[in-house]
Amino acid sequence: MIISNIIAGLESFAPPVYQESYDNAGLLTGEPGWHCSGIVVALDATEAVVLEAKARGANLIVAHHPIVFSGLKKINGKNYVEKAVIAAIKNDIAIYAIHTNLDNVMDGVNGRIADILGLLNRRVMAPRQNTLRKLYTFVPPAHLEQVRSALFAAGGGQIGQYSECSFQSEGEGSFRAGDHANPFVGEIGKRHLEPEVKLEMVFPAYLEPAMIAALKSSHPYEEVAYDLISLTNSFDMVGTGIIGELPEPVAETAFLERLKNVFRVPVIRHTPFTGKPVQRVAFCGGAGSFLVNNALQLKADIYITGDMKYHEFFDANDRLVIADVGHFESEQYTVDLLYDILAEKFPTFAVFKTGVRTNPVNYYI
Repeated sequence: MIISNIIAGLESFAPPVYQESYDNAGLLTGEPGWHCSGIVVALDATEAVVLEAKARGANLIVAHHPIVFSGLKKINGKNYVEKAVIAAIKNDIAIYAIHTNLDNVMDGVNGRIADILGLLNRRVMAPRQNTLRKLYTFVPPAHLEQVRSALFAAGGGQIGQYSECSFQSEGEGSFRAGDHANPFVGEIGKRHLEPEVKLEMVFPAYLEPAMIAALKSSHPYEEVAYDLISLTNSFDMVGTGIIGELPEPVAETAFLERLKNVFRVPVIRHTPFTGKPVQRVAFCGGAGSFLVNNALQLKADIYITGDMKYHEFFDANDRLVIADVGHFESEQYTVDLLYDILAEKFPTFAVFKTGVRTNPVNYYI
């Protein structure tokens, strides 16, 4: 198994195109062509995690947080970032980061917490805009199912929780084959009319090359007619944060007690209680203060995140409870998520969860 194969598996789950502009996800050290001897999954690729990978005989670390966010002008070990990079290079260990792209897919970091909390009727809090396209093509009726199935297999036709979505309408196409053409139907030099089906299908923009390749390989015509349209529709399966509902309302104090157990924290910073039961729950792993207004607009009873600053707590406006469980704590189950993704895609390969606790924050009680 080479590292590029493992990266392809991860990126089929969380495409790099969905990372935020400030992010630095991807292969940070090492080469994609290396043979992989084993994988360690971690939240942070610190020096201790690099040395752990070496001890386990693994030469790939898959981490949520990129150890390198901005350019390094010097690498002399003066801070934890440089120490980790030096250790990785010295020991031929590759580091791959899968960060905000994993945050921004429905079944990613936030989806895993929604699973643990048992949230129903989930949706993304801030869906991505301008990430969808629509394909129109024209197919002879006898080849319609062949083309449609190929486009579905390439990733087209997904709308929310529904797959294989398309629309067709019947019509008649015309063309005249030139002297050097090799027409599937009709005669060279003569106008030809052919019954055709107009096939429409939505797809994520990043899949355009795969969709066009599938169309051309499955379509019988020498020259395939198609149109691509950019859509302004939001993509409800991609974006930041998740909101859902508990099966039954829960008292605020009881729900916070549950959060302490789920996130394994001795204390939760929170805004004043509203006196209402909790049923609609919004969540964003990591630093999620930017989604407070979204939580309010979506009428959440509680918004759970990390890294809230003092003045940002005032944004609750006594309309919901903001609960800060900590940055590391809110993302700790990402290690389990990455392990499960890799174990499913590469069931016979050696994948290890890190035994290093990388949280730099401690609590004195």
